[in-house]
Amino acid sequence: MSAVERDTERPAATVSGAGGRESVPTPREGAARVAARSAATAEDVTEDTARDAAHGPGRPPPVVLPRQRQDSAGAPALTLLVIGEDPAGAFTAPWFQEGNGPRIRILRARNLTAAGRLLTDDVHCILLDLPDPPDATDTLRQVLRLALGTAVLVLTDGADEGQAAEVVRIGAQDHLSRHEINAPTVIRAVRYAVERKRADLAQRQLTETRLLAQENSRLERGLLPTPLLEGATGLRFAARYRPGRSRALLGGDFYDTVRTPDGTVHAMIGDVCGHGPDAAALGVELRIAWRALTFAGIGGETLLRTLQEVLEHERDNEETFATLSVVDIAPDGRSADLFLAGHPAPLLTGPGRVPRLLPYEEGGPALGLLEDAAWTRIPVRLDDVWSLMLYTDGLIEGRIGEGRQRLGQDGMVGIVTQLLADGLRGEELLDAAVTRVRELNGGELTDDVAVVLLERRG
Repeated sequence: MSAVERDTERPAATVSGAGGRESVPTPREGAARVAARSAATAEDVTEDTARDAAHGPGRPPPVVLPRQRQDSAGAPALTLLVIGEDPAGAFTAPWFQEGNGPRIRILRARNLTAAGRLLTDDVHCILLDLPDPPDATDTLRQVLRLALGTAVLVLTDGADEGQAAEVVRIGAQDHLSRHEINAPTVIRAVRYAVERKRADLAQRQLTETRLLAQENSRLERGLLPTPLLEGATGLRFAARYRPGRSRALLGGDFYDTVRTPDGTVHAMIGDVCGHGPDAAALGVELRIAWRALTFAGIGGETLLRTLQEVLEHERDNEETFATLSVVDIAPDGRSADLFLAGHPAPLLTGPGRVPRLLPYEEGGPALGLLEDAAWTRIPVRLDDVWSLMLYTDGLIEGRIGEGRQRLGQDGMVGIVTQLLADGLRGEELLDAAVTRVRELNGGELTDDVAVVLLERRG
């Protein structure tokens, strides 16, 4: 049995309370204060009853920062919960106050069970009368588990510096010598401990937020595609991706590019309707499904129909759909098959040719809209040297200036035409195009933007 559970008395000191300064009993005088402790017990019972009504018997409160009250003078008031049998005699006054300064309200608990019932969100600090070894550190650890968001002070033997250092190492905010219990010392220690605890909690929350952000960042980066184009001689790949969500790495737009063993290069880009993590997750699922089906030799309309089934099973509501553009480039690089599912047509250009949009009229509906949807193969002729740009609607739906007019596909074609005339290619071309679209929009684009550029140099 620990000292906080035994009916013992310890040396006391002089404190200042509601009635001014009073003498605190020594161990031999403890019995003379039975009546005072009985009154304190009545207050404890009242607090316990209220505690049980709010949380249930013995149930600890949620971890929150304690609220600061205002005393009658308007200064912040703090509440101190004293745990231990001898402080019940030492802290008989209902509060501490130094001069006209702010008050510290005193609650008393003889053991940890009573303390658990008294520990509400209004308690700012706990003063634990540390038991004698070997129970000392175990009791402190129990208190720290009980009061995750509350500052903890420990009463120790002033002569044992090792014990004082140990309690701070374990997690207490500070320690007090039993020979230093007076109003100014306790008030100062409580206020310092509360501020240290607030700073500790704020730092811990900041650290946890940073770690969570780093973990999410690593996860999102891992979900972004890595093109598999080994062996695609003469073919260059570039991509740019900007999610519309603030501080996000992944949005509802998705893309991928792979080369299968027969030498065919497969590229795709898509857009899940909506924003947020649900759209991003569905986009990742569709991209991974596309890659798996492509490597399994499934393509064309069968691939799109299978992706629609995946979407229908994985979406959280029946109104969710996704647009998709798929290009299969022949091994010789001179022709391609295009499939469009409600998605903007790619942009094709080459030496001596004006950039143009590929045919869109023969495309089919977006995935998830029609059960009996059909998608037609659109043959595309490519020359020895060409550039093919796939993009999502975030690139063309930005505004032009302060009006309501959108950039549109024609505006995007005009931007790319000018940049090509300026001699830009590859990643420089994509960077300049996205930057120009943002400038015309007057700032960041609200929708996700994905752009894929495939270039064949012959």
